[in-house]
This record gives sequence, C-alpha cells and structure tokens, in this order.
Amino acid sequence: MKFTLSWLKDHLETDRGLEEIVAKLSMIGLEVEGIEDPAAALAPFRVAYVRKAEQHPNADRLRVCIVEHADGVSQVVCGAPNAKTGMVGIFAPPGSFIPGTEMTLKPGKIRGVESNGMLVSEREMGLSDEHEGIIELQAGHEIGTPLAEVLSLNDPVIEIAITPNHAEALGVRGIARDLAAAGMGRLKPFDPPSIPGSFDSPIAWHIEAGEAALFCPAVAGRYFRGVTNRESPDWLKRRLKAIGLRPISALVDITNYVTYDLNRPLHVFDADKVSGDVTMRMARPGEELLALDGKTYALDAETLVIADEKLPEAIGGIMGGEESGCTLETRNVFLEVAYFDPVRVARAGRRLGLGSDARYRFERGIDPEGLRWGVEVAAQLILEICGGEASEPVLAGTIPAPDQEVGLRPERVESLGGVAVPKARQVEILSTLGFAVTDEGDRLTCKVPSWRPDVDGEADLVEEVLRIQGYDEVPVTPLPRTGDLPAAVLTPQQRRRTQVRQTLAWRGLEEVITFSFMDGRQAELFGGVDESLRLVNPISSELDVMRPSVLGNLAAAIQRNADRGYPDIGLFEVGPIYRDDTPQGEPWLASGLRHGMAVERHWTGGSRPLDAFDAKADAISVLEILGAPVDNLQTSTDAPAWYHPGQSGQLRLGPKVLAAFGALHPKVAAAYDLKGALVGFELFLDAVPLPKAKGKAKAPPEISPYQPVERDLAFVLDREVTAESLLRAARGADRNLVSRVRLFDLYEGKGVPEGKKSLAIGLTLQPMQATLTDAEIEATMAKVVAAVTKATGGSLRA
Repeated sequence: MKFTLSWLKDHLETDRGLEEIVAKLSMIGLEVEGIEDPAAALAPFRVAYVRKAEQHPNADRLRVCIVEHADGVSQVVCGAPNAKTGMVGIFAPPGSFIPGTEMTLKPGKIRGVESNGMLVSEREMGLSDEHEGIIELQAGHEIGTPLAEVLSLNDPVIEIAITPNHAEALGVRGIARDLAAAGMGRLKPFDPPSIPGSFDSPIAWHIEAGEAALFCPAVAGRYFRGVTNRESPDWLKRRLKAIGLRPISALVDITNYVTYDLNRPLHVFDADKVSGDVTMRMARPGEELLALDGKTYALDAETLVIADEKLPEAIGGIMGGEESGCTLETRNVFLEVAYFDPVRVARAGRRLGLGSDARYRFERGIDPEGLRWGVEVAAQLILEICGGEASEPVLAGTIPAPDQEVGLRPERVESLGGVAVPKARQVEILSTLGFAVTDEGDRLTCKVPSWRPDVDGEADLVEEVLRIQGYDEVPVTPLPRTGDLPAAVLTPQQRRRTQVRQTLAWRGLEEVITFSFMDGRQAELFGGVDESLRLVNPISSELDVMRPSVLGNLAAAIQRNADRGYPDIGLFEVGPIYRDDTPQGEPWLASGLRHGMAVERHWTGGSRPLDAFDAKADAISVLEILGAPVDNLQTSTDAPAWYHPGQSGQLRLGPKVLAAFGALHPKVAAAYDLKGALVGFELFLDAVPLPKAKGKAKAPPEISPYQPVERDLAFVLDREVTAESLLRAARGADRNLVSRVRLFDLYEGKGVPEGKKSLAIGLTLQPMQATLTDAEIEATMAKVVAAVTKATGGSLRA
C-alpha cells in the first residue's frame, strides 16, 4: 500500500515529521517497506533566469545563454528552440546527475564555445517524454527555488506492508485512524456529502436469487448524464503517479482515487454501451468476457458477472469489461458501488488467475457501509471534475449490517500481551479506532466497527490495544529453564536431513532449492501426476503441477548452467515430492544429479564421463552416514522408467526400496537438451530405518597389533550371478577374521567358458589374538571358497 505524506494529512491533523510517522507506522504493525523522496533526486535543479540568449557563432541550431542562478552566472550552450532572453527555466549545474539521460554533467566546449551546466527539459528530468524544448516557467518564481517545490514534487511516498487482518489499512483514512490512536495527531472528521439527484436513473440494479445473492448481497449506484470525461486535474494525476498508477481519464482516475483513499472500490460503465438494466448473476455456460486488462476470460457457473440484458459487462468484485469501459467520448455514466463476499471473490479470482486492486480489497473484507457513502463521495468528485447531472441513487439487495459486540476484561491486556495499559488508555485507543466502548466496571463492551470484520474475540481487542500502545513496550523476558541442558530442538528426521546435506556437499555436489512445481509436460517424463496435483492458479504457465520428482527441476537447473558454459556440474536437493494430495503422499527425498565428466582432462590422461556407479556411490555414501546396513543391501534392476533400463538400479533392504540410481533415460536428457552423461539418484529418507535407541555406552574400537593378511581369489560364475552375492558370501564366511572384501576385476573372454565370467576379489584377514599361521590362513580361505561355491554355484578359477 502506497500513499504520500500530503495525502495522509488530508485525513490526519498532525505536526509530526516524516521520520516520526514512519517509525510509528512500523511500531503499530504497519511495517514500512520503503520511502521514496522524489525531491532528493531533483535537489540540484533550481529556478534560473536567462539574461541573454544569442545565436551560436558556429552552429545554426544552438544558442549561447547567459544564465543567472542561485550560485552566480554561467554561460550555457543550449539547443532548445524555445531558449530566449528573459525566460525563466531550470538550471542544472556541472556535476549534477541528469536522471532522464543517466549522465553526469561536466563542463565542456560545444562547437568551440564553453558551456557550464544546462537548461533542462522535462524528459531530461524524468518527468515526462516532452523534449521539444526546455522547461519554461511563468514569471514570478524566485531564482534558486528548487524544481521539486515549483512542480509540487516534494511529497514523500510511503509504502507499507499489509497483513491479511488489517484490510482497513488499504485506505489512507484507515492508516490515519491508526496513527491518530497512537497519538500522532487528530483524525479529521469524515462527513460524506449528500448529493441530491435531479432525475430517476434510467438503469436499475437487480440481483438474481440464489448463489448470486450470497456472492453480492447488495449493490448501489447512480446515473450521470452530460458528463465531460477529460484529463484529470493535476492534483489527482500527481497522487496516482506517486503511488505507481497511470492516469487514464477523469472518470477512471476518480474510481482509483477513492479505492486508495477510502478503501472503497468503484466501477463506472459507459451507460450508452449498456443494454437495459444491469443484473448481478452467475455466469452461464460458454460465456466469455474481454476484461480491461485486454485478455479474454472463459467464465464458469461459480463466477459472478455483472450483466446487461445481452451479455456480461464485468466480473463481480474483480474487473470490468472493455466493451462497456469509459473513454474520453463517454457522455453518460452508470456507477457501481457493491459489496461482495470475500471468500467467493477469492475463489473466483484464483480460478480465473486474475488479480486486481478491487479483488485484493474485496477478498480481505471491506466496509459494507461504504455502499451508502461511496455513492455520494463518487458523485461529488464526478460532478466537480466532469460536470453533468446525477440521478437519484439506486439500490438492490440488503446492505449487511454487522452488529457484533465483543467484551474485554482490562486485565487481559497484561496477562495476554505482557504490557500493563491503564483502562482509560484502553478505552481511548479502542474509541479512536472506531469501537463504541461501554465501560461496565470489570469489563469493556465494544461494538465492532463495520470496517473491522477481522475482530471477533477478546484476544483481537487485546492485540489492538497492544499494537497501538507499541510493541516496543513488550518486555524482554527469558523463558524459564527446565533443566541443566536444553532439550533437543530438532527431530531425528530433521537431524538426518542436515547429515545428508553435509555428506552430499562433501562429495562435491552443490545444494539448490527449486520450486515445488514443474511443467506438466516434463512431469510426464517422471511418471506424471494425479489430477489433484494440477494447480488451479499457477504462478507461471511452465509451473502448473506439483513435482513428482526433483530430478526434473535439477535437470532444468543443469541445463541453464550448461547454456552458460558450465556443463560439468553436480546438484542436489533435499525436499518432498508429491504423489497425491494427502500428507502421506509427500515423502522426503534426497535427490542428486550429475552431468558431464567425472574426471576432467589432464596431461596424465584418465579423464572419463560419469556413469551409473558414480550415482550409486553418492547414494551409498548417504546411506552409510545415516547408519543404514549398507553391507546387507541388495541391488535390483527395476529402477523407474525415467532411468536408463540397462544402466540403473534400486538399492533394497529386503522388500523396502531405499534408493534408485543410474543414468537417466535418453529421452529425459533430450527433453532438457542435455548432451553427455547424465546420472542421478533418489534416496527415500523416510524408508531408511532409524538407528536403534542408544543403551549403554559404545565400547571404543579395538585396534589389532597384529599384521593383516591380504589374499586374492578369482571365481568363475554364471554371467547372471551378481557380484553382490559373491561379496556377501565371502564376507560371511568368517566374520571374526575377514575384515574387508572388495571386488577388483571382471573378466570375460579367452579361458572363461561361454556364458560365464570371472570375478576377482581381495580379502583382508585381520587377527585380533595372535599372528595367523599358514594353516589358519589356508583354513579361512577354504571357508571362503566353500561359502562362495554354496551361495553362487561358482568355482575357484585355476
């Protein structure tokens, strides 16, 4: 919400400065996000007088001006056609920054004539696109007067953040009311005019029974004839420009002004483009509307439209239609002042993906009493600026009349908020905020004002007193200690996620955080999504579904890096995926993706592209740090369809899948335009068993003083036998002596029968009691051979 300081003072009588007001706004819950001071940028530019303007001796289109300014007299070479002797203009001294051209002015020579400074145009000042000549002011301005003062641009703009429970602060008057309650001044009275009508409106309002009447309980308006829609007066254009709105025409600007001034959205129809009466009704199948934003919207039966006897002219509570919009040729106007149900407006806006200032206010709840005075305020401005005649007001429906009373026990301000506020001050604060307060001794009965739909309980009143009194008065009180050591804050699952992030970072992957959404077309590459996971109101057309896998988002990030010259990269993310719209359908995964080369080019050679085993190593490293029994894992070849069918697998612990890994399917790589190796993994954190609860203290590791023994064995196995089964059998042959088993060779070829393969393993035998004898070594090797033969059907290779 933006407003200017002078605009605020239309409603607040105060002598407080900008800094005080800004500080108080933040302390009463209206956080100031920024302050724009246009006068600061225009400070160097001041009124000057042209004593003499003569033809440049070396250029036909240039003139040499002698300029009298606040700091003396300067010679300026000027190319403006309106530069002449005796004119009053704006002088920019050397060293000043010209905002319109983004250049710093320096002394120099132009066609051999010295020039010190310049006489500026509106475009050079960034005020408009006008550049046919320099700024020419009327006589009477004192030399040295700042440009900001001359053009009334010395009005700071304040921007505040609006929380959902303070819709009344979406109008400048609501902000002024809060500041008045906080002691920053006096709220000026609001006396809506009473504009008599000179004829009966030829257009009447109607509200269709049923859902439409719930959507729009009441609507008012009036007809204006013989108006002249023109450019708005300067004061109105300046205020709208200051808050970032583009002035369009007087009729449209008036509705925008009242929206921001009093939080009362309005709409005007060109009455000559409306057929018959106007009705609030639900949209019918097949109806569309070309809205004021230039887009056509397909309407549904849950959307309220404002329709004439032929077709819809506006979307209720959100936006008007272009066909009946007002132009400079408009001569007759019909005004709409309506009250809409907040929830229904919000739903309709989300379905249509359409936002507006009106929707922003209606869905937060506005003052229903605004139907009564909104008609009068708008009528006064239209008649003053555009002329014409006003009809008698017309009304349909029943204006909601909130009549809620809430009790407040004065002592609850201290017990709930921690600040002791005298009862008299509580009454003063609430009364200034618009509550009708009755003091009943031990209880204050407060009638809630119509513009505060968010207040419905005692705690809300405590909050109002507390924020206006000032959050800075809440004392700093440490929490009581419940023990000598603090209790753990993070759950085991949260601690594990930190461990996973650290492990993957150690392995050289970069952590990213991507959207929880993705493109629906790309989601099909990863198994697609349930219909319940399609977004009704996506933030972008490319992010229209909840992600079924993180790999797609990681691939998109890798593709962006590759396009910028960084193809060899590894990324990971720890976060949820979405299988359905239930809490159980959001499992947490650690997902990683690598692209390009595993080892870069080097003069010693050895460069190689990434492969599925790099992704498997990433996954196993994480499982190992989480305490999973990695020696007992089984590898299956049934990875999901987005992996390469011959270069992927899943890590299982019994029937439970802990991770999937491998090279991504070529069609996935092609969809993201990624060339080269692309390997990744998905580790299901919720499936990894938690470590057992700690009992007695773990004994320190026992380090053997005896020499380990290394032995190599090679086995001939059927080609279908996995290396995993070989390693598991060898490891389990004698767990007291066999401390390590590793695979170091695979051979198929001469000397190995067809359909067979040779796998070679290295064993480490670590004695703990005494040095091993040859007989003990041979007995252990025999156990290993027997165990492998039994488990795999293989035989020792000669």
